[in-house]
Amino acid sequence: MQAGKVYPIHNLSVFKQQLLSWANQFSSCCFLDNHQYASPWQQQECLLAVGAKAMLQTQAGKALAQIDAFTQLHRGQWIFGHLGYGLTYELMQQQSQHPHPDGFADACLFVPEIVLQCNDNSVCIYADDVHLADEIFKAIKSQYVGNASTQSCMRIGQMTPVLSQAQYLQAIATLQQHILRGDCYEINFCQQFLVPDSVVDPVALYQSLCEVSPNPFSCYYKIDSNYLACASPERFLMKRGKHLYSQPIKGTASRHKYNADTDETLKQQLQQSEKDRSENVMVVDLVRNDLSQICNSGSVQVAELFGIYTYPQVHQMISTIEGELRPGTSFAQILQATFPMGSMTGAPKPSVVSLIDKYEQGQRGIFSGSVGYIQPNGDFDFNVVIRSIVYEQTAKLLHYHVGSGITHYSVPEKEYEECRWKSAAIEQVLSNLQAQ
Repeated sequence: MQAGKVYPIHNLSVFKQQLLSWANQFSSCCFLDNHQYASPWQQQECLLAVGAKAMLQTQAGKALAQIDAFTQLHRGQWIFGHLGYGLTYELMQQQSQHPHPDGFADACLFVPEIVLQCNDNSVCIYADDVHLADEIFKAIKSQYVGNASTQSCMRIGQMTPVLSQAQYLQAIATLQQHILRGDCYEINFCQQFLVPDSVVDPVALYQSLCEVSPNPFSCYYKIDSNYLACASPERFLMKRGKHLYSQPIKGTASRHKYNADTDETLKQQLQQSEKDRSENVMVVDLVRNDLSQICNSGSVQVAELFGIYTYPQVHQMISTIEGELRPGTSFAQILQATFPMGSMTGAPKPSVVSLIDKYEQGQRGIFSGSVGYIQPNGDFDFNVVIRSIVYEQTAKLLHYHVGSGITHYSVPEKEYEECRWKSAAIEQVLSNLQAQ
């Protein structure tokens, strides 16, 4: 791919909408949006990749070797895609007792035909033929921004939880018995909600989700007829130069948007919560152990512990762990050491992965996996797929997961309440779409 060509943009918000509208014509696209959050660890405001010159779609089994071969073959090029939770079974050398879910493959990586890189006032367009950039920019700018006519045809089915509240509470109580027996220390337990018989405009779905909950690791992701609308606040792993950074979230408090004093109290309660600090430090230790397998001795350190970050729906406790990557370590070797992310499993990983499979009543699919990109220079950035809705267009099925970290000190009813906070944005989005 040749050097990019830069064009001025005068309204970033409108231009992002035009990008989405234009990108949806392609069978594969990946739109990553930071929503203008300021952070020393943020590198990109907005990235879009469309089309595929080369693509790998694979299921767990021998996926890691295929990922290694694909990333080595296309070294020096942009690569976008996802790593589904299903890779966990290969990496942990386990078998799931549940059938493989439809929809996204366990892993998909693609070399895009076109990449667009935005900041506040310009966009850089990368294409094999630099002369196409003018046509691309013109086509994007010609996109109409407004209520799409397809929205009048949208239909949202009846939401059905895979687990009833009673089943969820019983599962938590049982998991706490596993913790007491020493099978694990902490486990991230999730529940899934199905919305069958649904027909939606995927772009409208994503935009509605981000209107309610604009978060720094949001993405709109499409592979054929499968769509992901993601409003994630969490980074899985970033490589910048010689350094790796992981920023797990453990600890959540609800927002009180209409009373600043109450909202500040909730934030301070999260900061001081022994239960949330205990969860957070467990995952920090897990990440430190993961990174130590691939980083230079003594280089792994905690850059920030128990940081409190405020998002539209919730307050979050986030820690940052960094390390200096050993020279010659491949992307596949990094995944071998770090995937799945500890914030979405618990500790120790092999034990909790087995318990997750036993009690969650199904595989997670792309949820609690990761979407992101590898740059031509080898740097990369991948999110954690949470606060997300999956749309399987052919099956007319919407579905989403929510979860929380379970420890010995967890109160099952409060964990259920935390899940309700996390799903509130999704339910609001579906309700808004239904009303259109």
